[in-house]
Amino acid sequence: MKQQGPQMPQPTTKSSQPEWMNLLLFLTVSLLILYWFNVLTAPEIKVLPYSEFKQEVQQDRVAKVSLRGDELTGEFKAPAGGGKAGGDKQAQPETTGRFKTVLPSMADPELLPLLEKNNVIIKAESTSVSWWLQLLAGIVPWLLIFGFFYFISRRMQERLAGGPGIFGVGKSKARLYSEADTRLTFDDVAGLENAKADLRDIIAFLREPGRFRDLGAVPPRGMLMMGPPGTGKTLLARATAGEAQVPFFSISGSEFVEMFVGVGAARVRDLFENAKKSAPAIIFIDEIDAVGRSRGIGLGGGNDEREQTLNQILSLMDGFSPEESVVVMAATNRPDVLDPALLRPGRFDRKLVLQLPDRKAREDIIKIHAGHIRHSDNIDWNALARRTAGFSGADLKNLINEAALLAGREEKKEVDTETLELARDKIVLGTERTLLLNEEQKKIVAYHEAGHTLAAWLMPHADPPEKVTIIPRGRALGVTEQMPRDDQYSLQESYLKDRLVVMLAGRSSEELVFGETSSGAESDIEQATRLARKMVSSWGMNSKLGAANFSTEEDQVFLGKEIAQPRNFSEHTAQLIDDEIRELLSRQQEISGRVLKANRQYLDSLAQALLNEETLGREAIKAVLQEAKMPESVAAAA
Repeated sequence: MKQQGPQMPQPTTKSSQPEWMNLLLFLTVSLLILYWFNVLTAPEIKVLPYSEFKQEVQQDRVAKVSLRGDELTGEFKAPAGGGKAGGDKQAQPETTGRFKTVLPSMADPELLPLLEKNNVIIKAESTSVSWWLQLLAGIVPWLLIFGFFYFISRRMQERLAGGPGIFGVGKSKARLYSEADTRLTFDDVAGLENAKADLRDIIAFLREPGRFRDLGAVPPRGMLMMGPPGTGKTLLARATAGEAQVPFFSISGSEFVEMFVGVGAARVRDLFENAKKSAPAIIFIDEIDAVGRSRGIGLGGGNDEREQTLNQILSLMDGFSPEESVVVMAATNRPDVLDPALLRPGRFDRKLVLQLPDRKAREDIIKIHAGHIRHSDNIDWNALARRTAGFSGADLKNLINEAALLAGREEKKEVDTETLELARDKIVLGTERTLLLNEEQKKIVAYHEAGHTLAAWLMPHADPPEKVTIIPRGRALGVTEQMPRDDQYSLQESYLKDRLVVMLAGRSSEELVFGETSSGAESDIEQATRLARKMVSSWGMNSKLGAANFSTEEDQVFLGKEIAQPRNFSEHTAQLIDDEIRELLSRQQEISGRVLKANRQYLDSLAQALLNEETLGREAIKAVLQEAKMPESVAAAA
């Protein structure tokens, strides 16, 4: 019999009454108030028989009348001296204010001459304007005014208070996923086997917390996942909640902080309180570095809203009792900026480092994402995994989606190998540009890329070329792609030096063939200089400085930190570093020139093939070199 997971608490709703019902009630009450206000404040109208009305006109007591259909309304003249009209106060009725009467069904030909004779002002109104339209005309402007202010107040409350009504200021914005929503499991996450093994302890505790408490074990407080973007940190957190079958509260670190002081701390308290009520549960804070950065560093001191939010998180993570089965998971790709108090035992007890997937993991990830699209059955997934070295899980998902989009654009019935190759080239090499180069420029680009390709083919420790093209892609006029034979986790000095030779071979090729260089080598020189500086100052690959670290390229994430912490070596050492870098680059530049000069015929063959075909794959490169009769035993001239 399948065991049921913990029951999901019912989410708190705002109100059982819909919003439009509240608005309708508000408008109805407003209409009634305005109607009764008009009724109570309207002047009293006296009803006269038609014959009495004519007598009043004959006695010159009527000032003006209005005719609308068979209804006549009018006003009496103000009596002289403010008393009763006619002089005899006992005998005459009160003839002040407004009156109305009904005209006889048969037209009275004497009425209009009588009115004109007594200088009565006559106003005729159309019968199409009914009384309710007049009432509506008087009420609509007020309704628009009240409705406008009601709408503005609601919007302001929702935008500034973070929830419905002004009392929603401190409400957490965390999204709650139930067991039915979180259907992900570890089977949906390819690779990351070491991380999943560590997380199984968390899952076991959430499923059966009593078993661990009986042993006296203290439950883990938190789990911090660190790694490059796209490596599956958020996906792994949701899969953990799915495996444990517990409520999952997900929120981004930036959602805690608002412009109002104290709002972030209030939201943290509300989030942790909701999680305790739903225990066992998981709280997941994505991009925790938004609120978890080191305190008291940078301009403005340490007493700000972000640091108050961090202090509240630290306090509540310490405040869990052993009976509360709540685990806090967090993700970041900047662990170096986090406050040390977050990383100590008792807060985030365990730290998981997620790396880019290896070839086997890439193949599994590709197959998972390919299961959601229609694809051909003869695709070599292992070959595609080999050609996607350095791709993260998110990159591989994007690759499959790009291939599906390209197949749809070309009206194909399914995604095939060719479509996947085009999608990979678009991601790695860039989008093809329509740029017309003249023959001379095209020749320079061809020899430049042929120099990279030939050097990569000849240098024994370099990555072999996979594809070369002189079609402009992205910001480059041409691209040479190299693919490592295997996933590399440690870089040897021989490999790095050969890599420098390949980077500088494009410039050497231009100088060898045309006698001068062009600006096309700018990116190559920049990358080579950066790599050479790493080799000399960080990895100890030098002849004068020895095994010492003089790196100055650490990212300073706080304003003023690099000023407060100057470089830890002298000007003389800095000069030695510059000399070593210059000497290393010059030596590898010279080697690339000798290699290309010794194999000039193969360089010409590759350049001519590029001018003819524009793009050459690995097999095409091999065929060109074989046709040029390159012996397989050819080694670098260096």
